[in-house]
Amino acid sequence: MQAILQGLVNLWESTGLIAFIGPGGWANAVMILVGFVLLYLGIKRGFEPLLLIPIAMGCILSNIPQAYIASVDPANGASGFIKILYDAGIESGLFPILIFMGVGAMTDFGPLIANPKTLILGAAAQFGIFTALLGALLLSFIPGINFNLEVAGSIGIIGGADGPTAIYVTRLLAPDYLGSIAVAAYSYMALVPIIQPPIMRALTSKKERMIKMEQLRPVSKAEKIIFPIVVIVLCGIFLPSAAPLMGSLMFGNLAKECGVINRLSDTMSNALMNIVTIFLGLSVGSKMAAEKFLTVETLGILLLGMVAFGIGTASGVLIAKLMNAIDHKHPVNPLIGAAGVSAVPMAARVASKEGQKADPQNFLLMHAMGPNVAGVIGSAVAAGVLMSVIPNMMQLLASTGGAAI
Repeated sequence: MQAILQGLVNLWESTGLIAFIGPGGWANAVMILVGFVLLYLGIKRGFEPLLLIPIAMGCILSNIPQAYIASVDPANGASGFIKILYDAGIESGLFPILIFMGVGAMTDFGPLIANPKTLILGAAAQFGIFTALLGALLLSFIPGINFNLEVAGSIGIIGGADGPTAIYVTRLLAPDYLGSIAVAAYSYMALVPIIQPPIMRALTSKKERMIKMEQLRPVSKAEKIIFPIVVIVLCGIFLPSAAPLMGSLMFGNLAKECGVINRLSDTMSNALMNIVTIFLGLSVGSKMAAEKFLTVETLGILLLGMVAFGIGTASGVLIAKLMNAIDHKHPVNPLIGAAGVSAVPMAARVASKEGQKADPQNFLLMHAMGPNVAGVIGSAVAAGVLMSVIPNMMQLLASTGGAAI
């Protein structure tokens, strides 16, 4: 009888229920509810389900007590399957490279080539990156928050609204913050349809939102083939630290545009992209485990990420308005400036939708794709600058006794 009772006790102690009602169990329950909210936003509201649903499931699975799906089981030392994915793809930097390759194979740089001045809008949207960097350094004066220059740079890259770039930069500069920064970057990417429209409407008049732009000129096949090659060469010469991201992006695009390796291009843009998206979403969601996510520093990162994203959106819109003030003959609809963040093609779709709300006959999608793809390039360039400059600055600060900055 005693053996039976002991067996029942062991069975009870092995359930997740006892962990939920034990010390700290409430935090796991809260994060599982957060996962359910993300599922609702992805399934019911349609907010980028390809991102939100895998992230939500990673969040839910990683917060199931005693399942050790995203960690190491202390009983036998075995790693859960999501931890294996995280170690192999996120910490190594492989998933961001593969994602950029797939994005390149899915991207048409024609609108950017046809209207090169939209590159300015893509660059303008990167202001949020450097604003968030400064904000992170200011937050470091708050007790309980310890953001040095490397962490601040990693937080700043969230402003580019580019999840793979944020992961790639953070794994090199501030690996201890990789989980929370990746979650923030991908969460804001998925919530573009909620975050951007109020900012866009606040900074533009209805008359500005109704501006119709000139039809883009046709772009030749030769131009589309030459473009990725030129970008790779320039990147290799001037910013080698960005070459892994830029190189994979342009390789994917060259595979698409050259027309002689369609099988490879199709694999990159479909099968490979889908597989990596699943693995990356689960891996990012797994970093929403309660013990790591519900901290003051994580909340600070989420707040700064929101600010950076908002400033990036606003900067693109304001620079577009400035361009109109300088050049009256070729007006730019300021809405497409918001597409300068590199959430492709989400930001372009949002800009187009806002334009059609003002005028149903105003079709801005292709125009918005110019700054949108320019934003991808801009965020990769900004990442390369941060990865080049910050380590050197840290060494200089260390040699002068200012390493804590």
